[in-house]
Amino acid sequence: MSQALRVGVFVSLCLAVIGYLVFQIEDFRLFGEEGQRIDVLFDSVAGLNEKAPVRVAGVRVGTVDGVALDGQRARVTLLLETPLELTEGSRAAIANAGILGDKYVELIPGRVGAAPLAPGAVLSGTTPVSFDEALGRFDKLGQALTDVTGDISASGDLGQTIRRLLENLEATSSDIRALVSTNRSQVDSTVANFQTFSEVLARELPEVTSQLRSLLSNVDTLVVENRDELSGSLENIERLSEEIATSVDNLNHISSQIRSGEGTLGKLVYDDAAHDGLVDTLEAVEQGVGTLNETIGRVQQLELQLGLEATSHIDLDEGGAAFELRLKNHPRRFYRVALVDTPQGDISEETRTIVTTQPDGSQETTVITEQKVEDDFTISAQLGYLWGDFQLRAGLIESAGGAGIDYQLFDKRLTLTFEAFDFDRADDLDPHLRLMARWQVTPNVYVIGGYDDFLADEFESVVFGAGIRWKDEDLKYLLGSVPLSF
Repeated sequence: MSQALRVGVFVSLCLAVIGYLVFQIEDFRLFGEEGQRIDVLFDSVAGLNEKAPVRVAGVRVGTVDGVALDGQRARVTLLLETPLELTEGSRAAIANAGILGDKYVELIPGRVGAAPLAPGAVLSGTTPVSFDEALGRFDKLGQALTDVTGDISASGDLGQTIRRLLENLEATSSDIRALVSTNRSQVDSTVANFQTFSEVLARELPEVTSQLRSLLSNVDTLVVENRDELSGSLENIERLSEEIATSVDNLNHISSQIRSGEGTLGKLVYDDAAHDGLVDTLEAVEQGVGTLNETIGRVQQLELQLGLEATSHIDLDEGGAAFELRLKNHPRRFYRVALVDTPQGDISEETRTIVTTQPDGSQETTVITEQKVEDDFTISAQLGYLWGDFQLRAGLIESAGGAGIDYQLFDKRLTLTFEAFDFDRADDLDPHLRLMARWQVTPNVYVIGGYDDFLADEFESVVFGAGIRWKDEDLKYLLGSVPLSF
């Protein structure tokens, strides 16, 4: 098999893999129906990404197809793989897969038997309390506990508190007397009503007395018939009263210990050292919450990208490939590591010295210099810095020291790249210079073209190729799509 045929087969396989991944990531449907689309309005969709799962009763039924701003709310478009019969009253909610897991949309159908949902209807969505809000509430709780313990420690005079309570009671009784004086006419009317009531009672009292006698007789008969059960109930009441008396004694004992500053609660109320310890503990909890917030914020800033690229060097009749990993842990700093298959390989020179002894005893020295291509795979490892629309890089480029610069145009869809590396090449060749352009066809797929190694006549070539790049949300989607069992 010729070299050109091997390159063609390799590039064809790469393009086939790229095409398959494009259809998987972009969710293209060449056959069958597209699915059912439903719009939902949320107050906030923080943390919800496109391609996130849509579930009903925990079962995946679709994905999030788009997130846009609708006024001051977020409009989320759901693409259901299998159409559902939704009725009025259906709603949606954003849920978490675990405490710190990815977010997804839980679709809650309406009542069975209700009217079907009108075409184009927009559902109402609810957003759960975020982790930051929960931590904020916990912080407020700690502050409230600190204020309460401070008040208890400050108000140590129990007699002064009781004196204020008695003064408030006296003021309240004065208000009651003033109220009675103001409403004397109503009080007189109430007294007249009592007088009328007493007259009615005197007239009806004999009949009521007779009925009471009959009732008492019935009660006496009932008591005689249930004397044993009544005695048991009285014993239970007596035992309960003894237990209540014991509990009251225990409470009195505990309150006396608290007043004397004994025990844990007494030290907490009257001991300044215990109070200070509690305050220090709450401050430590607050610092721990702040540290946890900072750690979670750093994890959320971490961005990971994987890339696969295939190229064809037209003038050299050779092909190349690269597998790249890019890690961004700072708004302006990133790292880039790649395994690159280059057409010219890793070229080095090997010098050998041969000493030959002639029959006459003289020696002849011969120096042989050979070029050696060790392998076709090279390593790139660079540190990058973002500066506006420019990306500055330096480090190893194809196993040689160098630097590069990228300039992004048209909302980052077009990227112009210039690289210079391998300044100490064999055979006194000029440094390796490369000028490339990359056009982002979709958020994941791109095509490239340019001119490589144009200072070296034997290696210069026009380059064309294509590649695919996966971001964090794409990797999560692909990993979520992998079946766990077969």
